[in-house]
Amino acid sequence: MDRDPGQPACPCCVGNEFGEASARRDLRDYRRSGPHQTTAWLIDALATRGVERLSVLDIGAGVGAVHLALLRAGAATAVDVDGSPAFVAVAREEAARQGLADQVDYRVGDFVQLVDGVDAADVVVLDKVICCYPDMADLVERSTAHARRRYGVVYPRDSGWIRAGATVFNGVQRLFRQRLRMYIHRTADVEARIAAAGLRRTYHRTTTVWQVAVFERAESGA
Repeated sequence: MDRDPGQPACPCCVGNEFGEASARRDLRDYRRSGPHQTTAWLIDALATRGVERLSVLDIGAGVGAVHLALLRAGAATAVDVDGSPAFVAVAREEAARQGLADQVDYRVGDFVQLVDGVDAADVVVLDKVICCYPDMADLVERSTAHARRRYGVVYPRDSGWIRAGATVFNGVQRLFRQRLRMYIHRTADVEARIAAAGLRRTYHRTTTVWQVAVFERAESGA
């Protein structure tokens, strides 16, 4: 989907709409019930081949559910990049609560704009991030280039009714002068960009709305 004319030039600016109330609510839900179903599937799929001593880059990390789980599974370090200062703050708090604060580095901002200052990692994760980003090609190309071994994503399926729902959602957002938009990028286009980076799909699972996929580099020995 093309960029919405009303969208700010800096896509990460929408992260500021995910403020303190939203971050606290998500942290409370995470502590009570654990990660959402699709996030749990993503964690399991990323960890199934082992993550011991690996590095993790979690783009749009939210409360940190994915990288915290991978650190508990044996990953060595993680970088959390998120456009919302409020979510970075609660992710820090949760990492400290779990005794993992020393293993995580935090960056606030748009990954595409910060990319030159972010090191590559063994595992790169985008959990419900692609659907918030207008320039899918740029985001996917830059993030896959940072994935040395494994790449995991959760993003919407591209069926007609989901596209229609996104259109209604975006209309409501415009009506209330909110900057966040939902982008339903074609699955074939997303996976073509990932394949062009030398990654092959090893896991795929869907819900009514979402799809979870994990990719591996052939040279990683997967």
